[in-house]
Amino acid sequence: MILSDTDIKKALKSRKITIDPMFPNSLQPASVDLHLGADFLVFSTDSHTCIDPKMPLDDMMKEVKIDEKKQFILHPGQFALGMTYEVVGVADDMVGRLEGKSSLGRIGIIIHATAGYLDPGNRLKMTLELSNISNLPVKLYYKMPIAQMSFTPLSSSAENAYGKTKLNSKYYGAMKPQASQYYKNFQKNNQWMKFK
Repeated sequence: MILSDTDIKKALKSRKITIDPMFPNSLQPASVDLHLGADFLVFSTDSHTCIDPKMPLDDMMKEVKIDEKKQFILHPGQFALGMTYEVVGVADDMVGRLEGKSSLGRIGIIIHATAGYLDPGNRLKMTLELSNISNLPVKLYYKMPIAQMSFTPLSSSAENAYGKTKLNSKYYGAMKPQASQYYKNFQKNNQWMKFK
């Protein structure tokens, strides 16, 4: 069951959902519009030949920052990590789903590759996995509406909400884009590597 605008308002009041700040007119019939933040990470292709998910990727990406006077230009075929302006959180008995905006989809902007999920108990600026599938570069403006978030209650509270130590949550509470931490799955102490 996806929450309606009526139930989103109730969940905001009870703090089962938190959105900070809440822009005027951002509440939609069954979602909340989120806006583009200032921070991006892009792959530096001049000194790397491939991406190896077994290795840390931080040194493969460079930071880009925008503001009211400087836009981010997303070129055809380019991939970039961005963030929402808002910090969004859900209680242990709620999940959030990040979706694109129809008008941006119509110009070829994809706002997430796969990770459009806000786990129970997490509170962060949502990561945007931006790509441009159109034939022309597209300007992205600071604080423009970039995505929408819907919310779904769980059947019960999660026993181990995101961020609990035993889960090894990689992106808990993120406030800036982070390069993939997938390499941590290959570290010796991870159980799936020991499974036979």
